[in-house]
Amino acid sequence: MAAGFFISKTLGLVSVILCLGALATIIALSVVYAQEKNRNATSALSSANPAPTAAPATTAAPATTAAPANPWNKMRLPQSLLPESYVVTLQPFLTKDASGLYIFKGNSAVTFSCQEATDLILIHSKKLNYTQQNGFLISLEGVDGSSPPPIAKTWLEAPTQYLVVQLSGQLEKGKKYKLLSDFVGELADDLAGFYRSEYVDEGVTRYGKRVDCLGGCDALCLQPFALVHVSLLPGDLHSWGLTVHVHQYLCMLRIWMLVTHRHSDPCRVHTCMTSLTLGSQTDQLRIFSVQGGGWVRALPWGAILLTWPVPLPDQVGLPDFNAGAMENWGLVTYRENSLLYDPLFSSIGNKERVVTVIAHELAHQWFGNLVTLRWWNDLWLNEGFASYVEYLGADSAEPSWNIKDLIVQSEMYRVMKIDALASSHPLSFQENEINTPAQISEVFDAIAYSKGASVLRMLSNFLTEEIFKRGLQSYLHTFSYGNTVYDDLWVHLQKAVDDAKLQLPTTIKGIMERWTLQMGFPVVTVNTRNGSITQKHFLLDPESVVNRSSVFNYVWIVPVTWMTGQGGALTTYWLEETSATEPSFTIPAGAANWLLLNINVTGYFRVNYDPENWDKLLTQLDTSHQAIPVINRAQIIDDTFNLARAKYIDIGLALNTTRYLSKELEYLPWSAALDNLAYFRLMFDRSEVYGPMQSGWLALGWATPSGVCWDRYNEINAISTACSYGIRECWTLATALFNQWKTNSSNNPIIPNLRSSIYCSAIKTGSEEDWDFAWQMFQKATVVAEADKLRAALACSQETWILRRYLQYSLDPTKIRKQDAVSTINSIASNVVGQSLAWDFIRGNWKTLFEQYGGGSFSFSNLILAVTQRFSSEFELKQLEQFKVDNADVGFGSGTRALEQALEKTKANIKWVAENKKAVLTWFERESG
Repeated sequence: MAAGFFISKTLGLVSVILCLGALATIIALSVVYAQEKNRNATSALSSANPAPTAAPATTAAPATTAAPANPWNKMRLPQSLLPESYVVTLQPFLTKDASGLYIFKGNSAVTFSCQEATDLILIHSKKLNYTQQNGFLISLEGVDGSSPPPIAKTWLEAPTQYLVVQLSGQLEKGKKYKLLSDFVGELADDLAGFYRSEYVDEGVTRYGKRVDCLGGCDALCLQPFALVHVSLLPGDLHSWGLTVHVHQYLCMLRIWMLVTHRHSDPCRVHTCMTSLTLGSQTDQLRIFSVQGGGWVRALPWGAILLTWPVPLPDQVGLPDFNAGAMENWGLVTYRENSLLYDPLFSSIGNKERVVTVIAHELAHQWFGNLVTLRWWNDLWLNEGFASYVEYLGADSAEPSWNIKDLIVQSEMYRVMKIDALASSHPLSFQENEINTPAQISEVFDAIAYSKGASVLRMLSNFLTEEIFKRGLQSYLHTFSYGNTVYDDLWVHLQKAVDDAKLQLPTTIKGIMERWTLQMGFPVVTVNTRNGSITQKHFLLDPESVVNRSSVFNYVWIVPVTWMTGQGGALTTYWLEETSATEPSFTIPAGAANWLLLNINVTGYFRVNYDPENWDKLLTQLDTSHQAIPVINRAQIIDDTFNLARAKYIDIGLALNTTRYLSKELEYLPWSAALDNLAYFRLMFDRSEVYGPMQSGWLALGWATPSGVCWDRYNEINAISTACSYGIRECWTLATALFNQWKTNSSNNPIIPNLRSSIYCSAIKTGSEEDWDFAWQMFQKATVVAEADKLRAALACSQETWILRRYLQYSLDPTKIRKQDAVSTINSIASNVVGQSLAWDFIRGNWKTLFEQYGGGSFSFSNLILAVTQRFSSEFELKQLEQFKVDNADVGFGSGTRALEQALEKTKANIKWVAENKKAVLTWFERESG
């Protein structure tokens, strides 16, 4: 269970964080980035950096415009130079300089070898001022007797963020050199690169430092403004006493500065430590954070089954962090809400997130760190694997939760709604499609994470977990501390298949490339009268045009598991062509003789049947729904609603699948229904349909929940639904509980599981005084789980002036931390009253929002999707199209694909509302009558 750790309440913290990572996309501080062209082959020399101060002390760029063919005009580095070691010295200052900025000073020394003769050195450099040395921005020395040619000129190439070093002669192949630089940068609070994070407790400010980093850097309680010396040597990981290869794309330096009134005061950072044994290896796992609380044990499935121990990293919760978490070797970083659990404030959802995120990041120690992909185009293999294993790891930590089943609802169904768009993309890109930092950020999307997890789950299922595990073991042992492409995994899984003599329709590569190299997924349709089975590329809007071609013509090799109402063993049928005839799918007449495909939803596809079989399935749900597996009861609901949106079936059939729910005790079918009815609410909560829909939906009733974990989720869903749909009894309960808390703010009577719903309802129906009280509690919250609940609930107000003020707060980091700005705007946009306000706010502040978050923030795409999720009219479509035109000069960065998806969804919504509004209104009027 959870272990606790404590930090003094008088502690104030300023933490300065250097993040050189996959999620940052730009490596910082003149550190060289090894970009391996092939496994164990040549690499390139690079460096990327944080933010600037005043105007750079640099030479101007050459007067002539560089031709596009010049290396410094290409985003990816040449392969001529290979880094061997780096030494970086940093000196951060926590008092403003004369220009009013926080700055850091630093210098770096990079030793590299020349793989191919060249007269050019390119270094990624972002917003650094270099101290000139003999008129140049860097200096170059020979190593082991080598003699470098003189530097001809140096300049900064702003479009590609390069420091370009042009030599008067060539570096010699096989020789080593050392590049030296001195620089100054801004220690900004922009959550990128080397940045400043402030934490003040009770107005007390204290000094001190803690530094944890890779490669022999572990200093405690340094004096203020002391130098921080970092030595990173590939093949050197001192904190574990091991020699391993450090991939430079994942590196983390953290400096804790505990600011005190007297410099002699000791540092008082308290650490949670626990011992974990993986195979024959026992490691100490250390947890750091600025706030009290606990953490939840989560051993990843890989640690238990892959028999390749890796050193366990320290875990650190950060007050300000752009991503949810990052899997750095040696020091995994988290937002505090993804690491810390406090039973007095955290809900079951908070606990589940902590368990799964820890499992996700620890899984990355194998997939991502031990074995690293060659380039970002195959990112899905890292993130998809970790997203799959997080459920297996969480299940091993909390077996009573049965959390493995959640992957279908939380990952597969979520991503299918995106992957069913014509603007979707394959899991694997071509390498030349992913070049810029914004393009790299875009790859960190639901396709990489959730589709990747779903496809790997499907693969594990049809191989069996044992064969899957053997293939992974072989893959990791072969490529440990090296780089791979996705084909390498297929080779090792194929070897495991061959050794086990498992019969498949073709090779692993032949099956899986259908799922990784083409976007989307099929809908499999069975006619139980004649036994025919077909597949077709499933698109939410069947009239949309898919511009991305596929060598497989959007035909998949589909593992179809099935069962009948007559019982019998489960069977797998491989659908390899567009259509086929399988006599086993012919079902005799009779209400109980139904056919059900994709048992436990292990396959990544949707299922459609002939009308007679749909009728039989609905009859079974109404008479004895337990005869159908619980995950497939959720599947029937989710598939029918999406099939109806794509015009495969009538909308009435989809709505009819919800009628049996008054008898349903399980969480997953209810969750599927609520998620799909949420789309109806978005389309109709501004129209005359909403009243009957509200009455008709709630007339279904709510069954008494069951289970160990799901009962709490059902309770949360019941209260949330009742309050959000305006059930008076729920509003009365919420108001009473909230008023009790207002009367005695030190004693909150609301249980953590229900706080999100109760807070939102009380603020929605409450006064300005209620909003102000919640705002005060948010500002005073010392546990991030509580602060997050309040911050989201504050967006539930029905007062437009309050929501407008709250939108302005989102851009004020003294009120809303920068890491929370986007999600705060999204919360306001989810409110039907706040949606148009948020849209106006985003349009009016786009340049500011883009400059703050558009380049490398992974939540930035959610901003566009959240604010446009209700768009369903021609007027809103024209506004969105005009928004695209008006901001073309600013750009859309990591939200570019999200904008295209928003346009496509809006067009599909317009059609769907026009075609289904009358039928939906009629159905709900009948149900409510």
